[in-house]
Order: sequence, then structure tokens, then C-alpha cells
Amino acid sequence: MNSLSTTVAAVFGLGGMELFLILAVVMLLFGAKKLPELAKGLGKSIKEFKKASNETDNEDEDGEPSVKKPVSKPETTKTHGSN
Repeated sequence: MNSLSTTVAAVFGLGGMELFLILAVVMLLFGAKKLPELAKGLGKSIKEFKKASNETDNEDEDGEPSVKKPVSKPETTKTHGSN
């Protein structure tokens, strides 16, 4: 186990058997094919959270955030049947 999982297990007071039981229940609920997708989504969420927290740390001395170019969203086209 890496240090993060050891820390999380220590915080919640979970041992190896409890972690194994939780993993088994998650596999039963979601299935083995869905787990990689869930892990990928969780990883992206953590990455975005770290990025956002780092951006708040990188503010200018006067407390103003650095100016960044806004991200443009792609235009959506309406298809028949949509309002």
C-alpha cells in the first residue's frame, strides 16, 4: 500500500480485512468492468482539485488572481426533436 492509502486507513481505523471486504462489496455492486472507469473519474477529479487549489496559492501579492484566458466552450448544434 502507498502512503495515501495507509493514511486513509489509519484515519478511519480500517485494517487489511476491512479494506478487502469494502473492495469486494464495491466489485459486486459495480462489476469488474466498471471499476477502471470509476478509478479514472476519481483520478481526474483529484487532479482538478489539486489544480484549483494550486491556482489559489499562485495569486499575486495584492490578492488578485492572475489573469487567465477563459476557455471557450464548443458550440452545440440542435438536432431535430430538440427545443
